[in-house]
Amino acid sequence: MHVLVVHNRYSSGQPSGENNVVDQEVELLRAAGHRVGVFERRSDDIGARSLLSKAAVPLLVPWNPAVRAELADRLRAERPDVVHVHNVFPLLSPAVLAACADADVPAVATLHNYTQVCPPGTLQRDGKPCTECVGGSPLPAVRHGCYRSSRLATVPLAVSLVVNRRRWWSGVERFFCISAAQRDVLVRSGMPAELLAVKHNFVPEPDARRSGSGEHLLYLGRLAEAKGVRLLMAAWDEIAASGGVGVPLVIAGAGPLEREVTAWAAGRDDVRYVGLYDAAESRKAVARSVAVVAPSTWLEAFGLVVVEAMAAGVPAVAAGHGAFVELVEDGVTGLLHRPGEPASLASCIRRVAADPALGREMGQAARRRYEQGFSPAVGLERLVEGYRTAIAGRTEIMGGSK
Repeated sequence: MHVLVVHNRYSSGQPSGENNVVDQEVELLRAAGHRVGVFERRSDDIGARSLLSKAAVPLLVPWNPAVRAELADRLRAERPDVVHVHNVFPLLSPAVLAACADADVPAVATLHNYTQVCPPGTLQRDGKPCTECVGGSPLPAVRHGCYRSSRLATVPLAVSLVVNRRRWWSGVERFFCISAAQRDVLVRSGMPAELLAVKHNFVPEPDARRSGSGEHLLYLGRLAEAKGVRLLMAAWDEIAASGGVGVPLVIAGAGPLEREVTAWAAGRDDVRYVGLYDAAESRKAVARSVAVVAPSTWLEAFGLVVVEAMAAGVPAVAAGHGAFVELVEDGVTGLLHRPGEPASLASCIRRVAADPALGREMGQAARRRYEQGFSPAVGLERLVEGYRTAIAGRTEIMGGSK
């Protein structure tokens, strides 16, 4: 099969699970003998642009005509069987769908977040879940400045959502939702259910798996409000005030709360802030964990770090909402805390740290869950099945139109 992957890469200065997923899928397909090309833009390149060119970037968010022409030319020259669209913000835009139509190549798209129904894609405002724009107008997002706390920055996303909604629905043969929880939200918002299929992300087999009970609790991810970083700090302060749990908390990542986390961790023996780990360091840190903590306050569409923990035989302590409730079986493969409640999070952390036998048992169950649902073999099968369904659907339409 010949596949062309379309992706706007996120900034390399912060962790991006989405970038990782795209890279891993490309590698997986190529290793299986498929021909895979990549059509991409990089957000890192915006910094090298002239001031005038930087100022024009918001205008390209809803529609980039140059991308349409460039991609259409490439599709006509290479004739892939299918185009797989990932992120198109901010430099690609939904013009990539018009290019696929121009060249008559079927497209599938992975929905990594909620940008189809929420301008910033987070379903969150002021640190709390928000669905005010779901199924309706994105004007509330503009009014509240939901993207980067800026009304001006939110406008291009809101405009793109409105003017391109129908283009997405008519230009994509199949959407891959990365969890059933995400699909449920999108169906309730009015997206065509027949176009939405659940395809969980896979995680490569790790080069390190846990042996023993672990030596630290680990938070691995973006240092942002939506990821529950402040919630974790409050829970850990409560744990420390009652004598601790005997192992330190390691925080690895970067993001807008980095200064706050650095100041909070400074001078403490029970917390280590280690900055941004590379992929190899991340895998090693996960394999040495008592548990991986994922206390997101927003409704995660997937939760890659939880599955990375599963692969290493490590349980997760995660918020009991969003995709986490289908990834983590409470008390079996990990523990779910009440979302947004520091005391509940602290209780779960104490429980897993105080009972090494339970931790090992949950870790083994998590590993079995990974093998059954999130391994590369399973990921490849579901990916190729989705491509074939999209190609067959386009073939049926073309056959019926003759």
